[in-house]
Amino acid sequence: MTLPEGTPETNGPVAAPEEILWEPVVAEPSPVSPTFDEVTRRRTKEIIARYPQSRSALLPLLHLVQSVEGYVSQDGIRYCAEALELTTAEVSAVATFYTMYKRTPCGEHLVSVCTNTLCAALGGDDIYAALQARLGTDGRPLGHEETAGEPGTPGSITLEHAECLAACDLAPVIQVNYEYFDNQTVESAEALVDALRAGERPAPTRGAPLTDFTTVELELAGIFPNLEVSVEGPSAAAETLRGAQLAAERGWVAPPMPDEPPAMPDLPEKR
Repeated sequence: MTLPEGTPETNGPVAAPEEILWEPVVAEPSPVSPTFDEVTRRRTKEIIARYPQSRSALLPLLHLVQSVEGYVSQDGIRYCAEALELTTAEVSAVATFYTMYKRTPCGEHLVSVCTNTLCAALGGDDIYAALQARLGTDGRPLGHEETAGEPGTPGSITLEHAECLAACDLAPVIQVNYEYFDNQTVESAEALVDALRAGERPAPTRGAPLTDFTTVELELAGIFPNLEVSVEGPSAAAETLRGAQLAAERGWVAPPMPDEPPAMPDLPEKR
């Protein structure tokens, strides 16, 4: 009897086929870039250990990568994939879905101008256009997610227009490294970026003292080199609390939940 492969059937041992080793035409880079040093790898293990499923650590690990490189590079994609036993396609799908993960190197500061409906109506569009012109060069306005200066160097700024920054009661608003600067005008916004380019770190309206983009990314990864400083500063504004204060002064309370849910109206008959 002859097997389908053409090998005569025997009762003796069958020799294994000769192993063929695949040699890539172009050597692939190591999945773990030397950019990610021992400290980063230790932090990676700490982050993964917080989750019952390792893949749940992907979001903070992408922030960790940004804290090292200033953006999410292909090396960063491979690093996360190897650490979490995911494919690079799975990591890339997440990194390209969320706008907080940048695919090009960022400046020392990320300046986000809210141009959603309320901020835009109150001057957000004018602020964004003014900052584009102020940070541009040779008469060319700076574009969305473009950087004025060499990325990562002191005084460099990446500018972006952002969707709702959850501060409509304080519109128009700007964030610098995700810290709030409320009730902005064209003039105050221009003064803010001028100060950042000069190496100053103006105090945000609310939140922690201003640092830089990579430090904030480390904190978003869940690593706080100085937690006490990171939580300093006011967390709410008078405008935000005004409704609660009025309700307390006037004795307004929400109606209690009924013991039984209200009866629902009958559905119309189908015809």
